Amino acid sequence: MELNNQNLYNRVIELLIQARLQVVQTINNTMAITYFEIGKMIVEEEQNGKEKAEYGKQILSELSEKLIAAFGKGFSETNLKQMRYFYLTYSIRQTVSDEFENNENSETQSHQLPNSITQQVSAQFKLTWSHYLKLMRITDVNERNFYEVEAIKNNWSLRELQRQYDSALYTRLALSKNKEEVLSLGQKGQIIEKSKDLIKDPYILEFLGLPEQNAYSESELEQKLIDKLEHFLLELGNGFTFVARQKRITFEEKHFKIDLVFYNRILKCFVLIDLKIGELKHQDIGQMQMYVNYFDREVKLEDENKTIGIILCQDKSESVVRYTLPENNEQIFASKYLTVLPSEKDFIKIIEH
Repeated sequence: MELNNQNLYNRVIELLIQARLQVVQTINNTMAITYFEIGKMIVEEEQNGKEKAEYGKQILSELSEKLIAAFGKGFSETNLKQMRYFYLTYSIRQTVSDEFENNENSETQSHQLPNSITQQVSAQFKLTWSHYLKLMRITDVNERNFYEVEAIKNNWSLRELQRQYDSALYTRLALSKNKEEVLSLGQKGQIIEKSKDLIKDPYILEFLGLPEQNAYSESELEQKLIDKLEHFLLELGNGFTFVARQKRITFEEKHFKIDLVFYNRILKCFVLIDLKIGELKHQDIGQMQMYVNYFDREVKLEDENKTIGIILCQDKSESVVRYTLPENNEQIFASKYLTVLPSEKDFIKIIEH
């Protein structure tokens, strides 16, 4: 009887949590739709004015005064300008998206839905108004769309969205892609289909609070990553789950320890991470090759894909990596990590490099 009561309790709790999430989602969605519609009304009213600039100022001033009297401080002229810009930003985006994805059916849809742009865009408002205020400040359309898609997929808080933007996630992923892939990145977010799609270079680990200087050991770096595991998983990307730290493997009475072991649910493979302070050496790559071979031959199941090895180092020579690994390498990767958020100048150097 006690077990049944516990099961009932768990089911009720799950239902209440889901209901609460749906209520929050509905509130966020309704607020975004409402502000979008207010922005649309302002733009349409402005377009009827003879002197657009002066008429627009007059509209915002008078509307703000009346709305504040009726509903409170949330309708200042600044906020109304943001709603206006919200409409202009997302109505343009949806128009372009419709032409790209639904070129053949666009005319039919416009007859069926008198406010087709509004209705289609509203269906996509799954973040908070604060998220959209941040997103609207990103001028590049592909970059803005990318962060919106990733924030929705990964349930990023506003703080995490800001962190990912500050760490130039879009730029780091886009560096290794051609024009079509960059366009897809903006429309669909990060799609993981092969091992190289998992890799970032550099990884930004500013959340660890470590200094830029190498005044810490590999074990201290490892402990910091474990302490901030949730943040580290977000930095690694989609589909990662933690398996083990200091994973011991033994053969011929020799013992080795792999710093961190993860599993990626999307690629269905193990991901081994070795941490290196200082410059990467060819011996480090050879050691990772041994770890990967061991996991492939002794640990992974038949229906799982080949193991991936990532060496995180403070510095690396591209030539050492290129000549140590085989030309068709798709398993071993070396990436730099930064323990402080780079300045704009530093990011430009990364991009140019």
